[in-house]
Amino acid sequence: MLLTGCREPKVVEYRIPKEKETAADAMPRAAAAAASPAPASNSAPVSSPNPPGANAPATMSNSAVETATGADLVWTAPATWTSKPASAMRKASFSIPAGDTALDLAITAFPGAVGGEVANVNRWRSQLQLAPLSEADVASTFERLNVHGLSVTIVAATNPASSPPQRILGAMIPFGRATWFFKLMGPADVVNQTEPAFREFLQSVKAAPSTP
Repeated sequence: MLLTGCREPKVVEYRIPKEKETAADAMPRAAAAAASPAPASNSAPVSSPNPPGANAPATMSNSAVETATGADLVWTAPATWTSKPASAMRKASFSIPAGDTALDLAITAFPGAVGGEVANVNRWRSQLQLAPLSEADVASTFERLNVHGLSVTIVAATNPASSPPQRILGAMIPFGRATWFFKLMGPADVVNQTEPAFREFLQSVKAAPSTP
């Protein structure tokens, strides 16, 4: 018994077969895997060449009105007219003395037909607080001229009910891919006084010489 007690214990290994995983055991691990985030990718996301909204048309509240570019018209103004600096909306401006006041001649150009002659005339009429006219009625008010190969349409409208009566005297000239507008607006008697000089001015309008 003494000799047996002094012997070193012998290590015995046992192989126990692995238990089969049941559906109940696998469920918690599956839930944990689904909840854990996917491994991060080393590549950066590719941005779309046309992100949402990139091609959406701009609204009038955050975009400027497009003005015409390209070939220009030229003219000769009377010596008594004072040229004023052009602006983003105007090709040119003139201050026209008339008695104790002065009229403003606005010259603008916009791409295309800008809605057509009827829409443009009614737009001017609305500035005088006048009701719009039908296409037939608008056409009856036109005076058409041919000046240096240009088609010039003269338009006039008066609101006798305003105080004092107001009048617009204008011209529309299609040129290239744009429409040019020449507009006088003011007291009717003053505009009438300036009309002969305005008509003479329109007779001088022509296409600018082409650059070699």
